[in-house]
Amino acid sequence: MSTASGQDLSIIETALKRDRLIVMLGLAVIAMLAWAYTVHEAWEMNTMDIETCMGLSVKSWGLTDLTLLFLMWTVMMAAMMIPSVSQMVLLYARTMRMKGHGVGVVNLTGLFVLGYLTSWAGFSLLATLAQWGLHEAALISPMMVSTSHLLGGAILIAAGVFQWTPLKHACLSHCRSPLGFLVTEWREGGVGAFVMGLRHGTYCVGCCWLLMAVLFVTGVMNLLWVAIIAAFVLIEKLAPSGQWVARTAGVLLAGYGLWMAVG
Repeated sequence: MSTASGQDLSIIETALKRDRLIVMLGLAVIAMLAWAYTVHEAWEMNTMDIETCMGLSVKSWGLTDLTLLFLMWTVMMAAMMIPSVSQMVLLYARTMRMKGHGVGVVNLTGLFVLGYLTSWAGFSLLATLAQWGLHEAALISPMMVSTSHLLGGAILIAAGVFQWTPLKHACLSHCRSPLGFLVTEWREGGVGAFVMGLRHGTYCVGCCWLLMAVLFVTGVMNLLWVAIIAAFVLIEKLAPSGQWVARTAGVLLAGYGLWMAVG
């Protein structure tokens, strides 16, 4: 009996290692492809000539422009957020295996990730519409940077203050507690996996949406700031003192915004 039990444990452990490897490789591929696309888009923007830039600044964007802009935001959000959600995804896959879902673990985990990215696609749609409005109001340059110090300062101050709000704290707490999320939000089946990913993504959007809005100040396709914000999100989610890291950043953002608004 003990031998059979030992063999069962060995089989489960082997399956867990295989699941972890497959999921990690899948997340790495998604992140690398998303970063490659983002870098390519940034390079194309930075190599545009002045005539093209001026053309973008004066013309009204059509459906094609908005679709490409939405695609850019969606892929960039995937590049920025996949690293920070990896811990959650790996824990979900491990839990599914321990619950005996067998060969369906990878498929269900894929649906969880799809649900998560769908939440960020929703944010990307709103960001696209916001950028369109700023463009129509001539408050953003062809290089996707705010042209108004007052607007830039207001965004930074809002992002800084938000870091101290109960909503930020609540959303960040969910993001920092993958096990707690699984216990309270568990759903079975493929639809359940997608909904769980969607709900976890919604918490992440609620936690980070104003940080992403800072890109309107620094430059939507400024790769340095894209990387800085992605790294900061990873730190505030995973570091032991992540809540205080978030609040400290809030003070810095608000201070910088005040300086920009009155400077």
